Amino acid sequence: MDPLWLHPRDQLVATMARIYRQRMTTTSGGNLSIRDTDGSIWITPARVDKGSLQPADIVRLKPDGSHEGAHPPSSEWPFHAEIYRRRPDLGAVVHAHPGALVAFSICRLLPDTRVQSHAHAVCGRLAFAPYACPGTQELGHNIAGVFAQGADCVLLENHGVVIGGRDLAEAFQRFETLEYVARTLAYAATLGPVTTVPAVALGRDTDAAYGELPAAPPDNRERELRQEICRFVHRSYQQKLLISTAGAFSARLGPDRFVITPRRRDRLNLRPEGLVPVEGDACGIGQSPSRAARLHAEIYARLPEAGAIINAQPACASAFAITSVPLDTRTIPESAVVLRGVPKLPFLRLVEDAAEIARHLSLKQSPVVLVANEGAVVVGRTLLEAFDRLEVLEATAEALLTARPLGPLVPMSDAAMAELARAFGL
Repeated sequence: MDPLWLHPRDQLVATMARIYRQRMTTTSGGNLSIRDTDGSIWITPARVDKGSLQPADIVRLKPDGSHEGAHPPSSEWPFHAEIYRRRPDLGAVVHAHPGALVAFSICRLLPDTRVQSHAHAVCGRLAFAPYACPGTQELGHNIAGVFAQGADCVLLENHGVVIGGRDLAEAFQRFETLEYVARTLAYAATLGPVTTVPAVALGRDTDAAYGELPAAPPDNRERELRQEICRFVHRSYQQKLLISTAGAFSARLGPDRFVITPRRRDRLNLRPEGLVPVEGDACGIGQSPSRAARLHAEIYARLPEAGAIINAQPACASAFAITSVPLDTRTIPESAVVLRGVPKLPFLRLVEDAAEIARHLSLKQSPVVLVANEGAVVVGRTLLEAFDRLEVLEATAEALLTARPLGPLVPMSDAAMAELARAFGL
């Protein structure tokens, strides 16, 4: 549901539930707040189970310093208040202790968001705040001082992370995206040095221009495909194959017509009516298709038998996309059969280089490619086939990463691969 129509209590409860379900906080850890237009601060309470938070648990801190609610406010409310005092542009703050960002905080490292252009754009400026005891004015002073210098995301030494946004949706998206980048970098560190997006490409957020399609009601097939896309997008989010800020799904409706996920919409809140029809250089009236729509159009034009396309950046597969190590699919028969080979392309832009990326995809030989610093592009005859390939890709990458500390990889033999080719008509 659009946060515009939710009371701050409900926004905080829904966002904390999402953070908890994704295991980015614990029962006792973390706190969220929203600054209201009257100067009040709505904040999560102290000593209440984050896994069962209810709207009635949320506390309102009034401008006069008093508070109302069934519980005391979070013990860390002083730094929320101080951040808002120093940064009048911020309307929400997220603080939690997600595993990957805690790992960076205890190593005194900042995640390098330049490994992916969308992450660099979403997360903004990163900085460190020096350690101080939780709940103290000193901690509030340390954190707010760094925010006052223009930071958007602040790692706390030996603690966690504090992230601000114009509203809670933006703060959450920065938080989720930064934790995802940190996890990807941690995986990549087991493979070798990482590569970053060329400086000239950072900050360039190219969008293709679209005209407007004539208004027309969807037929039953389109209705069915829209429902199916939403189911697989939500499933992908739950499986951590997508995050709220990145990834696109599409399904073919005709020779050069398809329906695709929209630009800059939270993937978890996607609904069938929010998907965007695209045909040639036109799209649904008043809508903005994913930035990857041009790439999907190029792929459909080259592969008439393709019925669905996904581009995504799951963390384990992305670790291979930001390093020089190839992703070897000769692990188990499922990986070899479902993925075939997974070529890795150099850094290419999804819009400007769409034709070049499309040239490397085929349903029979290479239905999955990795694009350096951009992630995976997957094709299938159906949405189910494309989703299965994405899921198998991430499972294969995870197995390869898990195997590295155990010993040298022993891939399936040439004889075994030839047998699979005969058995499955590869």
